[in-house]
Amino acid sequence: MPCTPFHLRPITTLCLTLCLCAGHAAAQHPEPTELRRNEALLTVEYQTVKVPGDRAIDLLGFHAYQKVLEGVYVGGGFHAPLVSGAYGGFVAADLGVHLRRPLAGPVFALAGLSAGGGGGGRSVEHSKLLSGSGGFAKGYAGVGYDFGGLTLGATVSRLKFRRAIIDGTQASLLLEVPLSYLTGPFDRHGQPLSPADDQGAGVEMGENMLTLSLDNYRQRSPQGSNKNTVRLADLQIAHFFAADTYWFAALAMGYSGLPLYNQLLGGVGQRWRVAADLTLYGQLGLGSGGYSSDVIDTGSGLLVYPKLAAEYSLTRDLGVALSVGTMTAPKGSSRNQTWGLSLTHHLRSGRSAEATGPARYQGLRLSVLHQTDLHLSYRGTDRPSLQMLGLQLDIPTGQRWYLPLQASAAYNAYLGYPGYAEILGGLGVQTLAGPGERLQAYGQLLAGANVHGKAAKANAGVRWLLDERLALNFSVGRIEARSAGGGQFKAANVALGLDYRFSIPTR
Repeated sequence: MPCTPFHLRPITTLCLTLCLCAGHAAAQHPEPTELRRNEALLTVEYQTVKVPGDRAIDLLGFHAYQKVLEGVYVGGGFHAPLVSGAYGGFVAADLGVHLRRPLAGPVFALAGLSAGGGGGGRSVEHSKLLSGSGGFAKGYAGVGYDFGGLTLGATVSRLKFRRAIIDGTQASLLLEVPLSYLTGPFDRHGQPLSPADDQGAGVEMGENMLTLSLDNYRQRSPQGSNKNTVRLADLQIAHFFAADTYWFAALAMGYSGLPLYNQLLGGVGQRWRVAADLTLYGQLGLGSGGYSSDVIDTGSGLLVYPKLAAEYSLTRDLGVALSVGTMTAPKGSSRNQTWGLSLTHHLRSGRSAEATGPARYQGLRLSVLHQTDLHLSYRGTDRPSLQMLGLQLDIPTGQRWYLPLQASAAYNAYLGYPGYAEILGGLGVQTLAGPGERLQAYGQLLAGANVHGKAAKANAGVRWLLDERLALNFSVGRIEARSAGGGQFKAANVALGLDYRFSIPTR
């Protein structure tokens, strides 16, 4: 008689049945994951704001928002002019909330509210008239149509700068681009992913680059009052959407030659692998920047910046590069030859030819800061306190040490003018926080630039850990800077912030 499952002994049959049930249960309940899916929005907004007695200023806004509740997003970004008027160098940064609610089918209600600081104008004196003290608030509401991969909307917005002639209501266009990404616990920094999480991250995630550059702009036949070579600190974030093609966003600020020169750029780039340790990059950036048109003539602010770079790999994740390029202001007379030195940190999450091994967690800490510069003096004269909003990104290099990158902008006037800003980077150290511990002490040394030129800043503080992702921080410190003419800037610094702590898979 043939042997079939029905002729096996009862215990054997029971064991086979339990194994089949266990396999079915495992299929229904996959291995627990430490990765968390996050939803976010990138928005691009365009509006034209009337300026009494002058040409209108057009503002292109770019913002990144993190979803915190259904239909509720928080984040920040920038506004800068492009093609209207002669307001090159005007820039404004804000933090705010963006709301998105379904109305009927693909039609959504859109609204938002933000506040921040910035400024600019045709000249330094005109900036006081155009943007007042530098602080501003903005609100908007409208409708959008969801096409699946993006939402296109029309809104009515209200923009008001304190004590300024920018104070109006206008129509604007709004583009939303949704995205999602995977993150893990911050305290898993440096540890490997589980096999299941490693496989998921390898399929879903790609490659990013974080680049810090020191650039030099040699002006060709400058028409403005400034004839110097402008030296800038530049921070660029890039994401590969194909194997060797990426989009990028970059923020730069002058530290010598013309402190407070600023530019915001976005664009696309291409990578070519020449040898195991040598890679070439070419990228084209479009954006806005300048100072004021009488000092450096970028006209309406529109910039076009093609650049080539050659990178030598110091390690698998770190490279140093030399770059050359041409910066042009099509609506102004500014033409510049550029060269620079940069350091790039490669964050590879997905599997690729360069990243085939198992992934580990790379911790990141993003902080929203409110900073006050107290007991401020410049050239030996006491000045009113500065109030600033800022962002800081910390990149841990171990359990105790981290690399901080910080950018801040004031929302009140400094020396009677709007637009005070700082961009700084350096080294930080922190105490270890074990399981169940809430308090963590830290200190950091930063160097960079403010409106006067090269600046240095030291802070020490404490961090109160609310949960695995959120923390409050408080610090005190001191900042000093010196202008090209020898004027010394000194202030005590007090900062209060909210940390968002997470990690991403890297290979």
